[in-house]
Amino acid sequence: MVQEFDPSAYGRAAADVYDEVVTHLPTEPAVDRLQELAEGRAVLEFGVGTGRLALPLAARGLTVAGIDGSAEMTAVLRAKPGGDRVPVTLGDFSTTRVDGEFGLVVLACNTIYALPSQDAQVDCFRNAAAHLVPGGRFVVEAWVPDVGAFRHGTALRLVSLREDEVVAEAARLSPADQMMYTTKIVLASGGVRLLPANHRYAWPAELDLMARLAGMRLEHRWSDWQAAPFTGDSRGHVSVYRR
Repeated sequence: MVQEFDPSAYGRAAADVYDEVVTHLPTEPAVDRLQELAEGRAVLEFGVGTGRLALPLAARGLTVAGIDGSAEMTAVLRAKPGGDRVPVTLGDFSTTRVDGEFGLVVLACNTIYALPSQDAQVDCFRNAAAHLVPGGRFVVEAWVPDVGAFRHGTALRLVSLREDEVVAEAARLSPADQMMYTTKIVLASGGVRLLPANHRYAWPAELDLMARLAGMRLEHRWSDWQAAPFTGDSRGHVSVYRR
């Protein structure tokens, strides 16, 4: 029996500690690059979460809206300075529509893989294109699948290390359906937290085909937000698709 996809599940488990878990991410370079790609036009973020990218983009004068499946994540965003400036629609960002047209749609931090199937990911690309003005851009940030990092289908890696907190991730791979089942383990003075998440991973070429089905073409692909060249050794990518 296939379990029904619940877009709110991760937020319910992680909203109160999410900002701590992602402190290692390159937020400022991402915001700089997204501001450049927006070219002054309105921005829509799929999986806006607690506003890590949306709030600084809005603070720079851009019109920003978001879609997220988690009321808990949205509540954290709302409680931050400037949170009232970012309207958020609750729903599945692969299908949920919001009013208006946008020059930039953003799907960062591997969130494309939170969608449970290839069909849902194809729908997401179509939904992004439907929100874009002609010539608008869809930006996807994701890791490059590395099945060689797994031994007998499992892996354990260190995510971040601080004096007062350690974050590790245990993962199990299911290559037949391109699924990765993960649990982040947050070890801190207050105790242990477990943050489970499932990922339907895809290679960059597969994402490119999804874009073409949605009427978009690859404009740029970099290894990171600072536009380092994408090579065979790149472990992640920032891909920019243009409608």
